[in-house]
Amino acid sequence: MAPEADYKNFEATSLFCPRCKMATPVRKRLLLVLPDGEKYEYLCARCGCSVGDKIERGETQFHLILP
Repeated sequence: MAPEADYKNFEATSLFCPRCKMATPVRKRLLLVLPDGEKYEYLCARCGCSVGDKIERGETQFHLILP
């Protein structure tokens, strides 16, 4: 694997929570399935506050078929 490929799928384990006023562990929740990837939301594990989001670009392409 190339060194650049190591950072393509970076996962956050803790982020700053504005409600808790400190860095806390996070949970990743699927928010939306988009044509070009999936959007995830990071939630504080202590209070459940949203602390960030991420879009993972998929390798597969969606094809819309209309009747």
